[in-house]
Amino acid sequence: MDNLQSIALAAGLGWASGIRLYAVLFIVGLVDKMGWANLPQSMHVLSHPLVMGATGFMLFVEFFADKIPGLDTIWDAVHTFIRIPAGAALAASMAGADSTVMTLVAGILGGAMATGSHVTKAGSRALINTSPEPVSNWTASLTEDALVVGGLWAMFTNPVIFLIGLGIFIILALWLLPKLWRALKSIFTRINHAFDGGTAAHNHAQSQSERKTDLIEKTI
Repeated sequence: MDNLQSIALAAGLGWASGIRLYAVLFIVGLVDKMGWANLPQSMHVLSHPLVMGATGFMLFVEFFADKIPGLDTIWDAVHTFIRIPAGAALAASMAGADSTVMTLVAGILGGAMATGSHVTKAGSRALINTSPEPVSNWTASLTEDALVVGGLWAMFTNPVIFLIGLGIFIILALWLLPKLWRALKSIFTRINHAFDGGTAAHNHAQSQSERKTDLIEKTI
């Protein structure tokens, strides 16, 4: 495995883990099982039948959970603490045990890629969920499925094409993330104002009722 392919695998595993962790684990295990790529010894555990059974089951669960509006955002929130460290660990394992420095560099690269892709995915889906119709949610989820599978295929078969595509994704993510943040912040602000307005109206009505009660008591 040359340096270019090692970089592509480390960055790619981190990036894909931030979107579909269990798909990555299952597909990498399948690739190793079938002998389609020469993976480091540290990754052979992913092709163990029990491990593939567990990752396959979680892949099945995530496939449907990610397509239910609202549940997908909860799923993303919980997996913030799973996808990012898993992406870093997978990337680090690509370096093998020969070089501590390269293992650390790969782990940092994979963790950064996992963070970027996860935040972009989670933010986009949270914004999409503000729409009442589910079609856009299903379309986004299926697009992510295809993106991860296609990205993993390119990562193993053509590292140069994959790295070019990953560079385009990074540029788009850097452009999109500030816009996502402003849009979500605006939505949360409106919700907060609506809640504060409802509370103020309730307090005003309660105050009016208390004043009427006091007036009646004084009249009596």
